[in-house]
Amino acid sequence: MKAPARFPRALAAATAMVMGLSLAACGNDSGKDKGNTFEVLVYGDAGNKVEKDIVAEFNKTSKVKAVLSTIPGADYQSKLQTIINTKQAPDVFFNWGGGSITPFVDAGLLLPLDDMIKKQPKLRSMFLPTVLDAAKVDGKTYGVPMRGTQPVLLFSNKEVLDKAGVSQPKTWDDLLGAVSKLKASGVTPIALGGGDQWPTLMWFEYLYDRIAGPGLLKKALAGDKDVWASADSKKALKKIKELVDTGAFGKNFDSVKYTDGGSPALVAKGKAGFELMGSWYYSQQQENSPKFAKGGLLYTTFPTIPGGKGNAKDIVGNTNNYYSVTKNAAHPEAIAKFLELMYSDRFVNSQLSIGNLPTTTNTKESLSTSDNAPYLQYQYDLVSKAPAFQLSWDQAYTQENATPMHQAVQQFFNGSLDEDGFIKAMQALKTS
Repeated sequence: MKAPARFPRALAAATAMVMGLSLAACGNDSGKDKGNTFEVLVYGDAGNKVEKDIVAEFNKTSKVKAVLSTIPGADYQSKLQTIINTKQAPDVFFNWGGGSITPFVDAGLLLPLDDMIKKQPKLRSMFLPTVLDAAKVDGKTYGVPMRGTQPVLLFSNKEVLDKAGVSQPKTWDDLLGAVSKLKASGVTPIALGGGDQWPTLMWFEYLYDRIAGPGLLKKALAGDKDVWASADSKKALKKIKELVDTGAFGKNFDSVKYTDGGSPALVAKGKAGFELMGSWYYSQQQENSPKFAKGGLLYTTFPTIPGGKGNAKDIVGNTNNYYSVTKNAAHPEAIAKFLELMYSDRFVNSQLSIGNLPTTTNTKESLSTSDNAPYLQYQYDLVSKAPAFQLSWDQAYTQENATPMHQAVQQFFNGSLDEDGFIKAMQALKTS
């Protein structure tokens, strides 16, 4: 596991974000005295290379200095929730938008950024709307994108597909046909790190979107529990069951993990045809299996479902990572200037250099100079043209729901939970 932006679900499952703290509506204390500085707290990983560069760039011209702090990935969520309501709270901090910040907003701990945006409209206009909106809570903006977008794609091994006479599936029937041919050729049709649970969730997210459209999840998050028992929900569950029952994932998917490199290795070594995974999969295969990544790795979007309400161009995944500002942050005017760097050319080029795809409107101009230009361009087009970009369910819901959600997903997939059981488990999730 390499970058937190790429693996938030694994972390979310381990650190359920039930704020045992009584998050008082008054927010945190007046804050520690930071003098002529403000603190920027980020998740410690390889992406910090860019964050260090941007902080250094800001500090060259600002009288108020940004101080970058990092917390190792495995400890980030738990440490953040421990300090967010204390004098140790950072002024600016890394998060995933959606449900990851909703409890903080409800507790009055965050600063709405709408006034900053009014004074500097580019904080809105320079980002793709579907991405910026993922950091909205109750109609107010609480985050500015600060890394790269992570749509979920269907990756595959070209050699394995060619040997089995399989093309990239455009429809659900195409996918079922591909599964049959791949089984006949002696490989596992679809690799799945079911042992981590969150990779399995991606199949639910896409099938629900393709069949019911993005409206179902929106209603569920708003407290409408009946949607999980709707005809569209049951149709999606039947499609999932249909795919599992074909043997698409083999018999041992719950003993395979993505986080230890198990499922990606199956694809890279020609033992599986496909894997549904976030866009970080591309760079991971480049790192672990460079020869395969260079010549044998294919990617496409999720197949369409006949009669489905979802748009074929809809995508799911993690829209981005965000910087949010605490309510009593020191030097808000300087922070606003710092946030403006999140759409600068320097920021965009630095992110592209490490394989991240920024969601700024000026990103496209720089794509052609990247070593990974074709892949990044494909991904950019998907995100920029998507009518809806559905945030991963375990990020859209508050983090206290991650564990029961993951368990229900895993149990339905492996047959230990039936349709009614899954519906009840989803209806039991907590919404604001």
